[in-house]
Amino acid sequence: MKVNRFTLICCMLMVSAASVFAQSDLQVLAVIKLNKSESITVKQLKTRVGVYEKQAGRVLTVDERRQTLDALISEKLINQAAQKAGISIPDSTVNQNFLQSMSQMIGRNDTLTEQELNAFVRQQTKMSLDEFMRQQAGMSIAEYKDYLKAQITAQQYIQQQREAELRNVKPTDEDIRSFYEMNKANFVWSDMLRLFLVIVPKGASPDDAKAKATEMWNTLKSAKDPNAARTQIGVRSQAEKSGFQAGEMLINKTETSAVQLGISYRVLLELFSRTPGYISDVQDNDTNYQFYSIVEKYDAKLLGLSDVVRPGTTITVYNYIKQYLGQQQQMAYLQKAANEISKSLDVSENVDRKKTGAELDKLLSW
Repeated sequence: MKVNRFTLICCMLMVSAASVFAQSDLQVLAVIKLNKSESITVKQLKTRVGVYEKQAGRVLTVDERRQTLDALISEKLINQAAQKAGISIPDSTVNQNFLQSMSQMIGRNDTLTEQELNAFVRQQTKMSLDEFMRQQAGMSIAEYKDYLKAQITAQQYIQQQREAELRNVKPTDEDIRSFYEMNKANFVWSDMLRLFLVIVPKGASPDDAKAKATEMWNTLKSAKDPNAARTQIGVRSQAEKSGFQAGEMLINKTETSAVQLGISYRVLLELFSRTPGYISDVQDNDTNYQFYSIVEKYDAKLLGLSDVVRPGTTITVYNYIKQYLGQQQQMAYLQKAANEISKSLDVSENVDRKKTGAELDKLLSW
């Protein structure tokens, strides 16, 4: 077969170009050697830049890519210092952190297993969890866990190095009161009520389910001490193979609450017209029998510093702000400390920058 000379030349040029790009990706930008020799390549930087570009929704500038390289150097310096200090994060801690953050990201209050997460993501997106992670974070599960481990290791090392100073980082009374005054409009209760709900699934025996629901309804209806009766039913629901669920829930008088409950807003308003102590009839639904009791009602109000943030809890607005500001200030201090520590470690004995100036900028202009 006769090969067209022009086609052959084009193919050779494409192979050559691919080889050049591959070699470029493997070029070493810096070597960290505080505790061991560890290289940062163009490919590694591209991966991290890709993550940040996904988050920013745009292409990073050369200057921003240079800053990302500096951040990678700092990260590896602190991690090597942590390893030298004997700090080691077990994989179980990393996995638990990963599962908790992923479960929260998809709106779950409980922590799912990796198999459950994979099944949920596939059902919602038709993608595997690994594909979903690559799309959302620009990293595979394994790469993200490595990233997470590095972050946790660095945080532990910085906390260890600045433990005494960190204990003194806390908001003042003036900080708390100033924050409240600036955000007072956000500290409000809408009209709310506390509901005690009993649900008995019909399962394979609807008659037995109805009898069980009716028995508990009678117990609550005839109780001299409704609080004790509700507690008793709640404890029974926790027993193994109880066959029903029971517990209290707080409901806001909003359309969102109506949607969450699966009722119309008109029905929700009727519910709010009832007085505490009201017990509904046993309702026959498609899959269960259920009834509810109104425990308490709360009027809408603007909260003061001494009010609790949520009915039924003991955390006041003052303590909530104190905790929130404390976390913010500690995070800010840890970031400042990380910059100071990494800067002190970033010396020629610990870091060998292979590419600098115009040569580095050229490599960052991909």
